[in-house]
Parts: sequence; C-alpha cells; structure tokens
Amino acid sequence: MSDVRLASPRGKWILLTTILGSSMALLDSTVVNVALPRIGRDLDADLAALQWTVNAYMLTLAGLILLGGSLGDRYGRRKVFVVGVVWFAAASLLCGLAPNAEVLIAARALQGVGGALLTPGSLALIQASFHADDRGRAVGLWSGFGGVGAAVGPFVGGWLVDGPGWRWVFLLNVPLALVCVPVALRHVPESGDGRAHTRFDVLGAVLAAVALALITYALIEARAATVAVALTAVAGLVAAVAFVYVEKRRDDPMMPPDIFASRQFTAVNLVTLCVYAALGGFFFLAALQLQVVVGYSALGAGVALLPTTVLMLLLSARSGELGERIGPRVPLTVGPLLAAAGMLLMLRVGPGASYVRDVLPALLVLGLGLVTLVAPLTATVLGSVSTARAGLASGINNAAARAAGLIAVAALPLLTGMGEEAYRSAPAFDEAFGRAMAMCAGVLVVGAVVAFVTVRRPPEDCRRPECRTHGSVLAPPLEGDRARKRLA
Repeated sequence: MSDVRLASPRGKWILLTTILGSSMALLDSTVVNVALPRIGRDLDADLAALQWTVNAYMLTLAGLILLGGSLGDRYGRRKVFVVGVVWFAAASLLCGLAPNAEVLIAARALQGVGGALLTPGSLALIQASFHADDRGRAVGLWSGFGGVGAAVGPFVGGWLVDGPGWRWVFLLNVPLALVCVPVALRHVPESGDGRAHTRFDVLGAVLAAVALALITYALIEARAATVAVALTAVAGLVAAVAFVYVEKRRDDPMMPPDIFASRQFTAVNLVTLCVYAALGGFFFLAALQLQVVVGYSALGAGVALLPTTVLMLLLSARSGELGERIGPRVPLTVGPLLAAAGMLLMLRVGPGASYVRDVLPALLVLGLGLVTLVAPLTATVLGSVSTARAGLASGINNAAARAAGLIAVAALPLLTGMGEEAYRSAPAFDEAFGRAMAMCAGVLVVGAVVAFVTVRRPPEDCRRPECRTHGSVLAPPLEGDRARKRLA
C-alpha cells in the first residue's frame, strides 16, 4: 500500500510514529556520552566500562542494521518496526534499572539489536506507505525532525543527568514506546516485499558482529597485555576474514563483495571510515573533557556541544545543493580539513577555558566541516552504484560509519595512554585528550587526501539523496530503496 497522502490524518500518524521510533534510537546514540561521568561515579566503573557502555550499543547496531532491513521486507515492515520499538524499550528499561556496569553493558547491547530493527524500518515504512507525490516531502520531514531530536538530545540528556539522574536517559524511552506502538498498530499499514524469498545472511551478520566484538574487546583490554587479549585479537581478525570469505561464496550475501568493484564506492567508504572514526572518538572524549577537565555540569556539556548539530540542521540541505553544482571532490576534501582544524582548536579547551573564546570557535569550525562534507558524501555513495542498489549502498555506508566510531572509541584511550582511572583525574585526562585530538585531526586529513585523489563527479542520471536535512554527528543519513527492494 503506497497511496497514503501526507496531508491526511493517517499520513500524519504514520509520520509521527516513524519519527518517534527513529528518535528513540538516535537520542540514545548521542545523549549517553553526556551521562558517562555520572554513570562511572554511581556504578564505580572504570574507563573500560564507560567505553563498553558506548560500544556495546554501537556494536550490535552496526553489525545487524543491514539484516534488520531484510527482516522487515520478509516479515512485514510494520511488524518488525514494532518489535524493534518494544525490544528497544525493554532494553532501555533494563539499562535504567541496571545495578552494575556489567548489566548496563549487556542491556546496551540489547538496545542496539532493537535499534537495528527500528532504524531502517522507520524509513522503509515511509517509502512503502506514502503516495509517490508525497514521499520525498515525507522523507524530508522525517529526517528533519530526526535532526531536531539529535540537537535536543544532549540538552535533554544533560538536564536529566543533573536532575532526576542518568537512569532517566534510558527510562524516557519507555513512555515514548507506549505512544509509538499503539499508533503504529492502528494507523500504519503493513507492507512487505513478496520477492524477498531468499535466505537471510544470518551467518554473515553473526560473523561481522563477532569480528567487531572481538577486535573491540582486544583494543579496550590491550592495557593488560595478556595472552588472552592477544588471542582475542587474532580471533577477531580470523572472524573478519571468514566474513569476507562467506560473503564471496553466498548467493545472497548481506554485503555483496562485487559492490566494491566500483572504485568510487570504495573510495567514499574509505573517506567515511576516516571521518566517522574521528567524530566517534571526538564526541566520546569531548563530553568527558568538558565535565572532567573544564568543570561543566552534564547539562552544560550537552548545551555546549549543540552548535555543531544546529549548523548541520540549518545548512545541510544547502550543502547538498552546492555539492550537486560543483561536484563532491571539493566538499569531501575541504570538509574533513575544516573538521580537523576544529579538533585542533579543541587543544585550547582545558582548565579554566572560556566557552566563547575557546570552546565555541572549535565547535563552529567542526560544524562547518561536517556541513560541507556529509550531504555530498551521501550523494556520492548513491551515485557510485546502480539505482537498484542505492538502498544497499547507503546501508553499507551507514554501517561502516558506525563501525568506524566503534573502533575509535575502543582504540583512542589505548593510543593516547589513558589509564583505567584517567577520567577521574583532570590533569591526566587533559593530557591524553590533547593527544587524541591531534590523532583525530590526522585521520581527517587522511580522509581529505583520499577524497582529493579518488573522488569524481557521479553521473548526472544517478540517484539523488532524499534525506536533505540531517543532524546526526555519528553516522550519515540512511537512504532507503525507492523500489522497496531488500537492503540485503
């Protein structure tokens, strides 16, 4: 059913449902960073536990998001979306009630599973439900309001942490789900793809998640320098090789290797890895730096980081138009360089730093860099493959960005020499933060060089992005398949 008009009551209910669902996942991927110091203090958690609090969610989300889209096509997009919302809310409740760091980390991993079901499902429901004349506007409203959620998230998260407590960052998802699920069941039409009859690539999804989990564990625990950690690292690499082998031999792989035959697609994904590794590391450490070293409250840190997201909301659509006129090479080169400059400006943010003089300029330059690169990056991903594979290409690019952030959060504390208790010591954390910003800037420069050398203008008749307004700083916008074929 794809004849619902946006102006109709049903169209408005569908839009509300999908926005609520996707906002739940988006909020928890951004607001948790602000709550980390309080979580560490209340649960007596070391730095490794805080890394896992972020990474457990990203791990399952990145590893399963492609599979989540396929499940919706096979069993019904509304059904899988509702299951994802309920799953996410139940995991959020467990997060909010967690008595210790171990339970919190396990619950965060479960949250990621729910996010992998509802995130692609929310977009798929819009594209399957709305009339073709209204679909583009509906997707624009969905991505725009999602961006507003991303902007409001750190503010709300900081207010909750300083007020009723960090547990309410997670518990807030429960009433949202109680609104979302009944509306979805009553007003959203069911849809699916009758051609989605091939087997799911469950083995590929499991191998991808296992490889990421083992490599992440090895990086986080590498300070111990034990034989067990070394063996875990080797096992992670073996799982990654096995994933590539399985994908090459399957008839219906989750990540078809032949899609990387496109030089442009491979190049823009390398740029994506560089950009979102740096961003993942930055936003994990910046929230801690502002609270541990500068002395901000959780609310103050959340509000302080808002300019980057606000700039993306205001200017991302115009950046996309500019990229279409001049081609993606310049934006994908200049954008990472601007973002790198913003991170180097963060070297001035230390004890006694002024927000107006030190913090705000860094975030504005970083934000301008993201505005410059994100929309052209998405357009280049879609333009580097055939139209029939645009949804798949976007899903792979989105998963790559999340995996890059995951690895960065695991690796940066190790590479910068942060000890297990570093976030409890302002001088120690400040010193390591400076090294981390220099490393993140270096990775962004590498991304800029790759873009300058390899990226070219896509064909004129290629697929154009539907998500023109974007506010997430941790992953590029997820584009669906207009033909409503399977993501994988």
